[in-house]
Amino acid sequence: MRTAMGVWRWRRNPLRRPTDLFEAWVAFAALVCVLVVAPAVGWVAGLRVDGTLQQAAHEQRQERHLVPAVVLRPAPESATADASADTSTQRTAPHRTQIVASWTAPDGSSHEGTVPAAEEPPRPGERFRIWTDAGGRVVGQPLDPSAAVFHAGMAGLAAAICVATLVETVRRLVVRRLMHQRYIRLDRAWAAAGPDWGRAGAGS
Repeated sequence: MRTAMGVWRWRRNPLRRPTDLFEAWVAFAALVCVLVVAPAVGWVAGLRVDGTLQQAAHEQRQERHLVPAVVLRPAPESATADASADTSTQRTAPHRTQIVASWTAPDGSSHEGTVPAAEEPPRPGERFRIWTDAGGRVVGQPLDPSAAVFHAGMAGLAAAICVATLVETVRRLVVRRLMHQRYIRLDRAWAAAGPDWGRAGAGS
């Protein structure tokens, strides 16, 4: 709002100072940056992030596989902490029970390890599916393309907000500097006129 209000200083006025006109141009430049440059930067940033995330999602879909697993037994309490570190890429709710399961990797190798339970409470012999790489190592679920679009949109919005904030900060600093210079000139003019103030023939 203050940026738009600064445009009034363009109007011709006998009392208009050179700094008033300069402030008006600063306000106009800031307004253009906020309305044009910031959205453009956000759009470009969003496209770049989306391209990167979509490429990552495609690679993850190629490298990760959903394979069947069988519950063997509940995991010992001592193994729960170790399992959370081994399966750090498989993000699950912290309250999920850890179990020992077996599965066959896409390359045909058999594996057994501690993984989060698919159901509560887990029962031996139950079947569920987990994400693994080609060698059978447990990994996280591939990035969903729609989630990639959402994150790219958030990144673009954040970039636009940062640019707009930076522009407004620079504008405020410039205006503050101009105000400081005006006060200095006013103090000098007042100091020069002060000794003759109110004297006869001084033009007061």
